[in-house]
Amino acid sequence: MRTYELMMITRGSLDETAVSATVDRFTKLIGDQGGSVERVDHWGKRPFAYEIDHMTDGYYTVVDLRIGSPGLDEVERQLRLTDEVVRHKVVRPGARVKRVS
Repeated sequence: MRTYELMMITRGSLDETAVSATVDRFTKLIGDQGGSVERVDHWGKRPFAYEIDHMTDGYYTVVDLRIGSPGLDEVERQLRLTDEVVRHKVVRPGARVKRVS
C-alpha cells in the first residue's frame, strides 16, 4: 500500500451537506477497497481560475490516504463517473522534509 493525496473539486451549486455526503461516500469507498483515510481537509468554496462547464466556483477537498493500486483504480473510476465531482487529481506526495533553523 502506498500513500496518495487526492484533490477533489465538487460542484459549487451543491450545499455543504451534499458536499460532505459526497466526500463521506468516497472515504467509505477507500475503506471498502482495503485502504485507509489518514486526513480529510476541507478547503471550502473557492473560485476557479477559469470557467469549467459553465461553472465559476467549487468546493475543494484534499484527502490523504493509503491504498493499493487495484483499489485506487476503482476509486478513480468512481470519481470519473460521479456527477457531483467536477475535477479530481491523485498524486504521490514527495518525501516531507523537516526544516531545521
